[in-house]
Amino acid sequence: MEPVKHTDIQALASRVEGLVLSPGDEAYDRERTGANLAVRHEPQVIVAAARAEDVREAVRFAARHGLPVAVQCTGHGYAGAAREGVLVTTGRMTGVEVDPARRTVTVEAGVRFEEVIAAAAPHGLAPLNGSAPHVGVVSYVLGGGVGLLARTFGYASDRVRALELVTAGGELRRVTADGEPGLYWAVVGGRDNFGIVTRLEMDLVPVRRVYGGGLYYDAEAAPGLLGAYVRWAEGTPRAMNSSVALIPMPDDPEVPEPMRGRHVYHVRVAHTGSAAEGERLVAPLREAGPVLLEALHDMPYAESSAIHDEPPGAVPFQRETALLGEAGDEVLSTLLEHAGPAAPLPAVVELRHLGGALAEPPERPNAVPRTDAPFLLSVVTLLFGATAEETRPMYEKLFGALAPVSRGTSLNFLGFGANAGEDRVRAAYAPADLERLARLKAVHDPGNLFRLNYNIPPAAAGAAAAS
Repeated sequence: MEPVKHTDIQALASRVEGLVLSPGDEAYDRERTGANLAVRHEPQVIVAAARAEDVREAVRFAARHGLPVAVQCTGHGYAGAAREGVLVTTGRMTGVEVDPARRTVTVEAGVRFEEVIAAAAPHGLAPLNGSAPHVGVVSYVLGGGVGLLARTFGYASDRVRALELVTAGGELRRVTADGEPGLYWAVVGGRDNFGIVTRLEMDLVPVRRVYGGGLYYDAEAAPGLLGAYVRWAEGTPRAMNSSVALIPMPDDPEVPEPMRGRHVYHVRVAHTGSAAEGERLVAPLREAGPVLLEALHDMPYAESSAIHDEPPGAVPFQRETALLGEAGDEVLSTLLEHAGPAAPLPAVVELRHLGGALAEPPERPNAVPRTDAPFLLSVVTLLFGATAEETRPMYEKLFGALAPVSRGTSLNFLGFGANAGEDRVRAAYAPADLERLARLKAVHDPGNLFRLNYNIPPAAAGAAAAS
């Protein structure tokens, strides 16, 4: 391998339409910073790609110099900070093309869902985006995508038709389930372990509006709200998508007065059926406790970001998740004991109702595991005045106590550092699928060039040959 010289970086910059940055350059800090301020890459070289050819040049440069490669769009899903290597940022690749006749959208690697929602809405179509529209499309979709309408339409990953991928050899390949079924299966679920996706085509769904929004409760005044929500959710049809979050609201003038300084339950709903049916289904929730604030109405899908109302600003945070096989009273009591209002560390706790279309096999097979778990638990701690290491005891105690009912985890909701270790990545896949992914990794990236991620190491030579 060749050591990196300043002249090598200059030569790379001459071949790249975007930017090539090194530590000390004016734009270096801004370019390496994503949505999670607790993790910042420290690469030797940043390639801020403006086109697929820039990505190819970056990967070839890294391979020639023996450097690992990381890729970042919005920086919501970090496995850890890259302390070396080449970071490829894709935020300048923003092409969006909607084909209303085929009900598809093709996006470049830096597109965020808010841009797809806006482009699809005039045609009565919508993507299967998550609750936060400012998240990047490609990484979200390739990680599965348990989105706002997941119970109704399934995983976002199941809608991928084709993708363009820069491989470890710097080759740009068009990958489809028919043309390269093994590589397609691996990338859709294995994310950036097999290359960098520069372009992705996926199906849209015929959704113009939803009945949705939220109900807010004072956690102290509604101590049984979690149990009431679980019992309610388990009886709803697949047209009803919902979650509940327990949020420690700051004592801040920007927070509505009824919720200021309180622990608040926020029940979120997105119903694809009629507004009248949505209202009928939601009515029992109003009996679960005194409602502090209600914001439920029929809305254009283009306004659906208001349902979860997640702020777009960058903050430092840690996160961990588990698929729960059941959410009975004992499980909920354990959850509140370790992460509720009386816990020593403030945390945002969310339960998302699964089931429905999520349990159905995809038309085009992929590596995203199917699950019969009825709920997804996500716990987030904001790291203002605390370090990720200081949060570890809470996460270990909580998820250790929930281990008997845990059915693995979800790749899109993993944290970083210790919360993204080998055991957590393994928990995101079925054992047989992980073995197959490792064998395919040995074929397509035997040197593990793409390892600054939720990494799947290549299988040993014998195992790979056996595949």
